[in-house]
Amino acid sequence: MIDQRKKICLIYNYAQHYRLGVFKLMDKHLDCDFYFGDKMGDVKKLDYNELHGFKGELKNVPLFSNFYWQSGAISLFFKNYSNYIILGEYYCLSTWLILFLSIFSSKKVYLWTHGWYGKESFIIKIIKKIFFSMGTGIFLYGEYAKKLMIKEGFSSSKLHVIYNSLNYEEQIVIRKKLIKSDVYLNHFGNKAPILIFIGRLTKVKKLHYILEAQKKLKDQNIPLNLVIIGDGEEREFLNSKVSEYDLKDCVWFVGQLYDENAIANYIFNADLCVSPGNVGLTAMHTLMYGTPVITHNNFALQMPEFEALEIGKTGDFFEHENVNSLTDKIYQWFQKDVSREEIRKNCYQVIDEKFNPEFQVSKIKSVVYEN
Repeated sequence: MIDQRKKICLIYNYAQHYRLGVFKLMDKHLDCDFYFGDKMGDVKKLDYNELHGFKGELKNVPLFSNFYWQSGAISLFFKNYSNYIILGEYYCLSTWLILFLSIFSSKKVYLWTHGWYGKESFIIKIIKKIFFSMGTGIFLYGEYAKKLMIKEGFSSSKLHVIYNSLNYEEQIVIRKKLIKSDVYLNHFGNKAPILIFIGRLTKVKKLHYILEAQKKLKDQNIPLNLVIIGDGEEREFLNSKVSEYDLKDCVWFVGQLYDENAIANYIFNADLCVSPGNVGLTAMHTLMYGTPVITHNNFALQMPEFEALEIGKTGDFFEHENVNSLTDKIYQWFQKDVSREEIRKNCYQVIDEKFNPEFQVSKIKSVVYEN
């Protein structure tokens, strides 16, 4: 039985559908109540009925620039909770007040955050140092951020790497049923290697780089097919590039897709995911179903999930903003003397060992309940 003195209050900016896996496991194994912000652009919201511990929705009130206030969050600090896990966004001003109040209390506040990127300006460094120093502990997405924060003077004992995850419990069931299919042969009518991208089609993803690389390789008589799953502001621009580069017969815009079985089939039967901008959860999704990832090598501008990529085993890195380098890396990948099945197993392994909700919750549990 969990000690009631260890009861947890989780305060998050929004109930993103892709975080259902870790939230459900926290709901199952931790004595945790959940409070979520009410909006976050057009990101799909998870069904609150999935969480027995869901207690309420907070109103995210925009203030200035990216700063906002979570109405209702401060009152939670005066409820019967001993431990708080809060999304560690320094531009959420209500979180600052909760951290300040915790200084005069025995309550513990853990921040769940990216932490350090390595691109922080002098002013942002000062802000972050003050903000994170007020937390009892910090749950980080990766070792890269932890190393940077130790260099900035943070104690390693305060920094806990829990990585990231998607809905692993659902995905592992789907993965076990996956088989090779003719989904791409039927669509493209050829057996050329399949590049894939899944995610929102935004400028920061620099997806036109893939099309440029594909065109360069096509001009060298190296045909590749590209599958893009997702939608967003760049769709029209990318379509224009496909026409400009005469790639209509070898680019497939699948569109926005939430059917996980269909997504798994597309990823499993592809050969290589290419994410020219920051890779983020795209890496989690494609590695889960056995497809490696190529992304850029400027880690200060990356998302923490780049750490799941091991050169030659689960992916590779090209020189940041260098299309020629990306083109070379794609070409070199298909010259490797490694079987597709071996690569698939490498991808499974990194997800199964670290980037899953079980790992995250076990780490959170050990920190909160054993301290």
